[in-house]
Amino acid sequence: MAAPESDLEGNKGGRRTQRGDGGRARDGLTAAAAAATAPGPRRDTSSPPLSPAPGPPGRHFTTTGARIWTWLVRYFVPKGAGPGAIQVVGTQDTENMETGIPAPEQTSCPRGDPQVCYPEDAEDPEAVRVADCESPADNRPQNEPAYCNWEDSGHLMTSYEGKARGYQVPPFGWRICLAHEFAEKRKPFQAKNISLSNMIKHLGMGWRYLQWWYRKTRVEKKAAFIDLFNCVPLRQIYGCPLGGIGGGTITRGRRGQFCRWQLNPGMYQHRTVIADQFTVCLRREGQTVYQQVLSPERPSVLRSWNWGLCGNFAFYHALYPRSWTVYQLPGQSVILTCRQITPFLPHDYQDSSLPVGVFVWDVENEGDEALEVSIMFSMRNGLGGGDDASGGLWNEPFCLERDGETVQGLLLHHPTLPNPYTMAVAARLTADTTVSHVTAFDPDGTGQQVWQDLLQDGQLDSPAGQSTPSQKGVGIAGAVCVMGKLPPRGQCRLEFSLVWDMPKVMFGAKGQVYYRRYTRFFGQDGDAAPALSHYALCRYTDWEERISAWQSPVLEDRSLPAWYKSALFNELYFLADGGTVWLEVPEDSLPEELVGNMRQLYPILREYGRFGYLEGQEYRMYNTYDVHFYASFALVMLWPKLELSLQYDMALATLREDLTRRRHLMNGAIAPVKRRNVIPHDIGDPDDEPWLRVNAYVIHDTADWKDLNLKFVLQVYRDYYLTGDQGFLRDMWPVCLAVMDSAMQFDKDHDGLIENGGYADQTYDGWVATGPSAYCGGLWLAAVAVMVQMAALCGAQDDQDKFSSILSRGQEAYERLLWNGRYYNYDSSSQPQSRSVMSDQCAGQWFLKASGLGEGDTEVFPTPHVIRALQTIFELNVQAFAGGAMGAVNGMQPHGVPDRSSVQSDEVWVGVVYGLAATMIQEGLTWEGFQTAEGCYRTVWERLGLAFQTPEAYCQHQVFRSLAYMRPLSIWAMQLALQQQCKKSSRPIAEQSTGLITGPKFGPKETITNLDPE
Repeated sequence: MAAPESDLEGNKGGRRTQRGDGGRARDGLTAAAAAATAPGPRRDTSSPPLSPAPGPPGRHFTTTGARIWTWLVRYFVPKGAGPGAIQVVGTQDTENMETGIPAPEQTSCPRGDPQVCYPEDAEDPEAVRVADCESPADNRPQNEPAYCNWEDSGHLMTSYEGKARGYQVPPFGWRICLAHEFAEKRKPFQAKNISLSNMIKHLGMGWRYLQWWYRKTRVEKKAAFIDLFNCVPLRQIYGCPLGGIGGGTITRGRRGQFCRWQLNPGMYQHRTVIADQFTVCLRREGQTVYQQVLSPERPSVLRSWNWGLCGNFAFYHALYPRSWTVYQLPGQSVILTCRQITPFLPHDYQDSSLPVGVFVWDVENEGDEALEVSIMFSMRNGLGGGDDASGGLWNEPFCLERDGETVQGLLLHHPTLPNPYTMAVAARLTADTTVSHVTAFDPDGTGQQVWQDLLQDGQLDSPAGQSTPSQKGVGIAGAVCVMGKLPPRGQCRLEFSLVWDMPKVMFGAKGQVYYRRYTRFFGQDGDAAPALSHYALCRYTDWEERISAWQSPVLEDRSLPAWYKSALFNELYFLADGGTVWLEVPEDSLPEELVGNMRQLYPILREYGRFGYLEGQEYRMYNTYDVHFYASFALVMLWPKLELSLQYDMALATLREDLTRRRHLMNGAIAPVKRRNVIPHDIGDPDDEPWLRVNAYVIHDTADWKDLNLKFVLQVYRDYYLTGDQGFLRDMWPVCLAVMDSAMQFDKDHDGLIENGGYADQTYDGWVATGPSAYCGGLWLAAVAVMVQMAALCGAQDDQDKFSSILSRGQEAYERLLWNGRYYNYDSSSQPQSRSVMSDQCAGQWFLKASGLGEGDTEVFPTPHVIRALQTIFELNVQAFAGGAMGAVNGMQPHGVPDRSSVQSDEVWVGVVYGLAATMIQEGLTWEGFQTAEGCYRTVWERLGLAFQTPEAYCQHQVFRSLAYMRPLSIWAMQLALQQQCKKSSRPIAEQSTGLITGPKFGPKETITNLDPE
């Protein structure tokens, strides 16, 4: 049997799939950058099966064009630049290893292994044997009771040959066999995916980006906030991340590997560390009968260990913030279930900030003989890269007894500047368990001493004292082992924790010092790892009870489909693993002249801290506001105080200015970094100094964007409506007036409707809009309608009359200029794409409905028009695209062919699709909404293998763009729409299913002018 393809080689699978390109993948990627538009690589120009005819000749990038771009790149880009490498500490080796276990006892997969086998000389993809990649059809009507059984995971479990179901593994979630290999291997955007016409359009931008990128990375020695030459390659391996909100995260892959690290704030390292493993040892009658690393890999380091676990007898199940890995040990009558727990607790502002994870091992004995079972948790100090090379790392054992509970483990001290930390691997000592350790071993050696130590008696030697500090270039690792008694037909439990204490952090510019949120509860001195370990191991049962209480109303709702339950909770990973920071606010960081005008600003920021998350792990900008517009539903519904904190930060940034002039890459224009009274695009780059220097985005001058100011106004009212916080609304009212006054300039003809400027001046920053448009025009009318409501609440009669007049004129212009009887035209220009069907055309109505407006006396868009537009989108953008199985394409021509006029119009944006589905549910098109959203979930999680790295976009074929992106958190807007729908129909609903705080108890037009903010 061929050994399973290793995750550890990072690009290995990618290299195989790229051979058909004649080995030019690297040049293609860098050439793509030269022609890239706004935020990143993209473009697939394939027509869907339903298209009546192919596009005109000359659409695709020609060989001559490719040579030109390759020449430009080779001239400006050094040889060292290329696609982002996945770094691996150790490589695959399929030879037998000396393990000390008799050959018959060593694990091997049986014949008929259904894993994918990639022959080294396979050039033809047809020569590669793969599993069926089609998702199972679900023809069950949406209103029938949902269910979940073994088959619900579809082809993801076809490789599973075991019978074990695991210990208390829930029925809902994302489940996949460890032996499963995804048949479809997509790539990040490449030059060949850009049409020649779009290449020509963005020639200047590509040239300017090359110059900017070279200066940033080679002269300033900094990381580019969007690095088109170092896109993260496809790795279909990720699982639930460890760690709460804002303290850093460590992602453990679905096959057990520790493979994605975000310890320094906002900066990711995609590196699988071989030594970070769990190992099981079974003993009968005083003899070790089975010892196995619980990993299917076969690395070249630690070769004395028994690697190569058969993945066909194990599966992974994720329901964030928990996951389960079930191992059926062949021939041993033993089943292991590892439950991973992270304190991700809605409405909790203490434990949710902790940088901890817990692993609970439930071991079941199905045999008639008693056993001793040991689990060893080994961990390298550091990641084995440049941060470790200088040496000086050291480990030491610890034991903490408190309140009758004892925790033992190892401290791994990593003093490297500027952000030193201590990691702790620990276990809970009980009357039925024994805890032992090895303080130090070489993670790059054979590992024989550690292996034989465990093999001898199921325990480790537990030497006293700290280790010698590591030498330059030499690695150091340690391990903790727990042993328990396993009676015949019985069970035992072994408990571990992993924590990391990095209390004080600096961002890339190394200017401002911040303390993480959790230091409020565990101190700022960097010695909290033992206390954090003890706390986690003693409190995780309470965390699980609270997680179950939060999730159960959704999971037990039989009207909801199984895929939705998985998507709703698993997409939340990004709130913690979006480069997220949750910081204490420095005393001197709030300007008095601005704080005085917002009475709740200081109390909110001081009490709840400062929150930031990236636009994406590849698009490194904090709190990108045009994208947060979509993602914010998850934050306001689960941690509303963090949403208010973010809004106050955004209001502060709005009232400030930075007149430093810089060149913007799209058009080459020179403009200030930030103008006063306009919403910033983002709050800054973690490799610079976020909050102090905003607008890391240099593609466009976003002061002229048409959507940012409007999205602030809409979110302010939505947040007020959902939280009932009157003081917040009053604080934000002057800021809303200021940004709406700035937006008024875009109504050139004074008809009450703003016009787009003939370039990509909104979140679709590669899709040109001219004149009044469905998207920005709809957002404008919705924002004006919200201003009418806020003026009434704040007792501002003159402002209420002013915005009521604008709204009346704007509604008439919007319907006259854009409504065509079936949908709202993309824009009102004379270009052919002006009649495209935009999937996001009802975004304004979406937010109005989410805020309790948009119907009856507060109707802005005629309800029949909204419903007809949504039906048209469903017919064309959803059902006529990719057979209706991939969600909604951004733009579709009226005759059923995707709009390829831009580099974004024929993409599917997952977060936009979830928002569209929420809009459909709001308007009573519930079945259509679920069908639309399901296509995205099935594509991302079941077909493309992009679990826990949901991208911003994908095309019908070949490519994806920007892995691990913020916008898909908008799926929580679907949950809000369902809750509001239930309230309208007077059916029972569990408020805790969303964690939503009820809105204000007073009517929408009741004044709050004289209400005390407290």
